[in-house]
Amino acid sequence: LGHAVWCARHLIGDEPFAVLLPDDLILAGTPCLKQMIDAYATTGGNMVATMEVAPEATSSYGVLSPSGETGKLVAASSVVEKPKAGTAPSNLAIIGRYILEPGIFDVLENQEKGAGGEIQLTDAINAMASSTPTHGLRFDGQRFDCGQQIGFIEANIAFALERPELRERVREILGSYSKNA
Repeated sequence: LGHAVWCARHLIGDEPFAVLLPDDLILAGTPCLKQMIDAYATTGGNMVATMEVAPEATSSYGVLSPSGETGKLVAASSVVEKPKAGTAPSNLAIIGRYILEPGIFDVLENQEKGAGGEIQLTDAINAMASSTPTHGLRFDGQRFDCGQQIGFIEANIAFALERPELRERVREILGSYSKNA
């Protein structure tokens, strides 16, 4: 992810930008990125969407080391990419939404490979954490992990049920399958 973001440096220029990972879908009354933009207006710096995960799941995520909280906003002293089991600084996982300062490109240009032998965006955010405010936002909404087959199916059902023109037909379809299960 770090290298992919770095490749976009010429398109971004010298202004903050958002990164949205397509395998994380978030169903929310106010879109997650809008929630983040509103919070970013008061904090600046780098911001990530966060949610609590089971402690045993932290090794699959970037994880925040909180240094303070104000409502849904969590200040982070550092972030760790895919910490080994039992070593995570918290269970606040980074979910696929970021608002990043353009200085991240300078860090990514020289970033060493991290977890999985890849250039990790989380490692670059962590390298900036001592000089650039870093926050996580506990967003309102439901996250679906579409990188997993069942998460993809659940997201399609949930989003379809939110649409008035699809809701009744989807309920009928689901009902017909539950009778045969």
